[in-house]
Amino acid sequence: MDHVRQIARAVLYEGYLLWPYRESSLKNRHRWTIGGVHPEAYGRAHEGNAWRMRTECLLEAEPGDSVEVCARFLHVLTRETTLAAGARDCGEEAREREVSVTGLVVGDLLEAPVTTDIALSAGCRYEPPDEQDATVVRRWHGLRGRVETSARALRPGLFMITVEVVNTTPWPGESPGTRADALRRTLVSAHAVLHAPRGRFVSLMDPPEELRAHAADCVNVGTWPVLAGPEGDRHTVLSAPIILYDHPRIAPESPGDLFDATEIDQLLTLSVLALSDQERQEIRGGDPRAREILDRCTALTPEELMRMHGIMRKTGPRA
Repeated sequence: MDHVRQIARAVLYEGYLLWPYRESSLKNRHRWTIGGVHPEAYGRAHEGNAWRMRTECLLEAEPGDSVEVCARFLHVLTRETTLAAGARDCGEEAREREVSVTGLVVGDLLEAPVTTDIALSAGCRYEPPDEQDATVVRRWHGLRGRVETSARALRPGLFMITVEVVNTTPWPGESPGTRADALRRTLVSAHAVLHAPRGRFVSLMDPPEELRAHAADCVNVGTWPVLAGPEGDRHTVLSAPIILYDHPRIAPESPGDLFDATEIDQLLTLSVLALSDQERQEIRGGDPRAREILDRCTALTPEELMRMHGIMRKTGPRA
């Protein structure tokens, strides 16, 4: 599952930060645009802000086979840095969250969905002064919701698996709030990983002819399920808020995450290397992941840079 987790993590952080990775950039003040599952009350009051994510896919299995489900998302938190002179700087970050569902077993009869609660408490974390005598306080809102999974037999040996992620975090109805207020209570970049150790999932992109009608009946809301893992492996599905192909993989030439939508490693890396000293200093004082990008890019050797220059790969048999 390491290969799948690598792809899932890339999906999780797609668009997390955009070059030039400075928090003062306008586009980095309007992040968290991909795969948001907002509080239900907020979503119902603000059209276009989804409050649930629904995945439906097909599984070839025998009664008694199990399905493991993991819902993953980012939890937005605020960061306040206080310098020795009393100056303050505020920004946003995110933490990875996972909710695992166990106990889903397929059978000939439709049983009640397996429900797993999402219950994350509000919190605050204080970091003591660093070498520059700056203190950092991080705060986050609590999140509430549920993950519901079920299996419905379509015919002997074929099941429709449904996973629904719902955000029930309280939202103050008497106050309209702001987008930032809502996002701090949102499951950001939400996606699901489904794994059937003994079963075989069916590609919804290219289903067998005899299963096309069943594949067309699958209803997916805010997500796009594809086969994950090595080519030919049908034990795992990644259901993500962005469109992927079956069996996606990370380019081996990529030296690490850049978090930029449709990232082009060489272009973004050279852009980072061209930043001024003042711009680099701003990045170092902001999001820790942006600082990691800066440190990694500046440490690349000429040979590693050349690996990103370009490569041709065979994508299929010649006509």
